[in-house]
Order: sequence, then C-alpha cells, then structure tokens
Amino acid sequence: MFTELNLPKRLLMGPGPSDVHPNVLRAMASPLVGHLDPAFLEIMNETMELLRQVFQTKNKVTLAMSGTGSAGMETIFVNLIEPGDKVVIGVNGLFGQRMVDVASRCGAEVIEITAPWGEIIQPEQVDYVLKQYSADVKLVAVVHAETSTGVKQPLKELSEIVHSHNVLFVCDMVTSLGGIPTKIDEYHIDAAYSGTQKCLSAPPGLAPVTLSDRAVQVLSKRNSNVQSWYLDLSMIQNYWSNERFYHHTAPITMVYSLREALRLIVNEGLENVFNRHELYGGALHAGLEAMGLELLVKKEHRLQQLTSVYIPNGVQDAEVRQRLLRKYNLEIGGGLGELKSKIWRIGLMGYNARQDNVTYLLAALEDVLREQGYHFISGAALEAANRYIRENE
Repeated sequence: MFTELNLPKRLLMGPGPSDVHPNVLRAMASPLVGHLDPAFLEIMNETMELLRQVFQTKNKVTLAMSGTGSAGMETIFVNLIEPGDKVVIGVNGLFGQRMVDVASRCGAEVIEITAPWGEIIQPEQVDYVLKQYSADVKLVAVVHAETSTGVKQPLKELSEIVHSHNVLFVCDMVTSLGGIPTKIDEYHIDAAYSGTQKCLSAPPGLAPVTLSDRAVQVLSKRNSNVQSWYLDLSMIQNYWSNERFYHHTAPITMVYSLREALRLIVNEGLENVFNRHELYGGALHAGLEAMGLELLVKKEHRLQQLTSVYIPNGVQDAEVRQRLLRKYNLEIGGGLGELKSKIWRIGLMGYNARQDNVTYLLAALEDVLREQGYHFISGAALEAANRYIRENE
C-alpha cells in the first residue's frame, strides 16, 4: 500500500525552483472551477493586469502560457519565426544556446553573437552584425538574466541599437521577472517570456509572456501557420481576451498560484521587491567573498538573485552539495555546460530573498567547507554580510 506523501522540508537556494510563498500554496488549495467559469475568467483578467504591472508594460497581449519557462521560449520563437527567417541570438551561457536550438528547429537561419560564459553580450557586437545583415534580420534575442552564469545583461543600449535597424527585440526574462526591473515599455522590448518558479515564488508550470503591438502585427502577417498548435498565440490570445474562445483547458490551480504570487509582489511594491533582492544579494556576495571565495561575474554585471561562485581547489562539488542537503536540508545548484564542476549557483529569489536565508546559507556552507579542509577566517562571512546590510538597508 502506498502511503501519503511525506517529503522533507528543503530550503531551495539553487537556480530554481525557489521556495513557494505560503500564501501561494494556500491559494492553490482553493476549490476548482471550470476554465470557462465566470469566476475563473475574472481571475484570468486580474492575472493579466498583475502581469502587466510586474513586467512593467501596458502590452495587451500579456498572459500566462501553459508550461514552464521553456514553453515561454518556444512560444515566442514559434510565433514570431517562419522558416528561412534570419535571427541574431546572443550566446553567453546555456540558455542562449537553448534559444539557438529552438530557433533552429523553427527553421530560422541563426546568426550567433558569443561572449565568454560569465560576461555580457557587448552592444557593439550586435551593432556590427546588424550593419552586415539588418536588411534581412527579423529579430535579435538575448538572455536578460542568464541562469547558468548569474550575468545580468544590460538592455537599454541594446534595444536602441536593435530598433535603429528596425528589428524586433526579444528577451529571456525567466530569472529576472520579479527580481530586477524588466522595463518592457521603457526599453521597447518587443517580446519576452519568463517562468513562475524563480523570483515569482510560485511552482513551475506557467510561462508568462508579453508581446508588443509591433510583435503582434508580425504574428498576424505570417505566411504560414504557427508550427505548434498548442502554443499558437493567434488562437490562445482569443481565450485570454474578451472573446474567451476555447483553445485548451487551462491549468486552473496554477493560475490561482500565479495570481497570488503577483498580488504579493504588487502589494509589497515593485521597487521594494527589487531593493530587497539587491540588499540581500549584495550581503550574500559580501559574505562569500569574506570567506575567500571568488565570484564568477564582475560586480557591474552580477545578478543579485542568482550568484555563481567558483568551487575552491581541492573541494568536491557534489560532496558539498549533497552534504548541505543531508545535514541542513539546503539545496544549491552546480554548474552547467562548460562550468560543470567549476561553480556553484546560489539562488536568493522571491520569497527566499531574506536575511535569515543569507545567514543560514553562509553558516551552513562554512561548516561543510570546513569539513572539506577549506581554510578561512571563522565568522568572517556572517560579519561581512551583516555589515553590508547595516550599511545599505
């Protein structure tokens, strides 16, 4: 006989998912209604409006796709790209590489602009490529917050360059939405996608997307059908609009969770949320460096909600992570791709961006690294983190 679930209580401080806010879990226990029930349609309306506020946009087509953040990526590419289109993609980490893969599967001719993992895509690189190909390029895509490295890609100058060539600008915002400003309208970003399990502090399962009027026009003028029926925005937007034209059964409980997660962010105040991530992310960085650890990304391009730190020589990657999990119920992430076994990725996202989590992580990591024979000044990390908070809050 199978017993009821009895899972350990983990503190999820890896690259995602992050811990779900208790209010969100309670919202998910609400009674199920039909996906065309008037009560649910009103929840959809509220979710769209809350998403616009958190995305920092007035885009009409701002909604949640069924699926995780990767479904958001596919949504944008399958709807905007047709076979033979030229697209430019910035690759400075795993998720830039994934965009190349998805765009290629759509039949696009992909032009890659690369940078070392841990560094940004430079605006002049984009400008140079567009001067060569802009007459034929349909869109430029970059990752705003590269989850594999912890790099924050500046967007303003890139957007100006892209639009000066009359090209669409697309951004992966899976790890940025709800953690740092996205400024969709201010930066004239034509399309962006995200996920629920990072800074929104909801479970994985929905992919918020937003499209500018310009992007919607491109979609409406396609010469061929969108290759994915399930992700076809030309139909799905009619379900989320006043027409309420049935497409597929929405993941109702997940929409409850997203609405509540967004409500919490909006009620706290976007600037307060951004400042909270900045404060405690900075404290974490100060503590790690005081422990003698080296961070992968330069300070000016470093995410506060996702930190990559080099693994010290002689320290076993998997052993440290497994020990943190067994002894402290604390999860951190390892490196991906070319950074596998070279870095740890530590998340401080959404509900988890709190002082007690910074303190707990630093104390636990100190203990486990000491077991591994790594030498540092005991207590220096906590002192540095607390000092940073006192000086910056």
